[in-house]
Amino acid sequence: VQLQASGGGLVQAGGSLRLSCAVSGRAFSSYIMGWFRQAPGKEREFVAAITWSGGSTYYPDSVKGRFTISRDNAENTLYLQMNSLKTEDTAVYYCAARDSDRGPAGDSQVYDYWGQGTQVTVSS
Repeated sequence: VQLQASGGGLVQAGGSLRLSCAVSGRAFSSYIMGWFRQAPGKEREFVAAITWSGGSTYYPDSVKGRFTISRDNAENTLYLQMNSLKTEDTAVYYCAARDSDRGPAGDSQVYDYWGQGTQVTVSS
């Protein structure tokens, strides 16, 4: 399985970005998908997750109401729409996939496959 994240860039605070993650290999619809981020000097942080069919989504309080995760199983692509961006959202964003639904959606340890990351920088 290969994951390729894209869509990062430089944006002013209050702006929006949409990240994409193209997945190749096994059937995309068989994975639970997630987004994580890591800022310099900080631990990797959970951003969002979505179940196989897209019927359930999960967010931490830090992004709830501002970020939206979605997936297009026909296009094998995962998305993260980020609105009302803040400077504290600056980080490298990673997409991830997991085979099993065992374990919390926000636990990076239960994800089996990772993309290479895309940089998001929010300026004040």
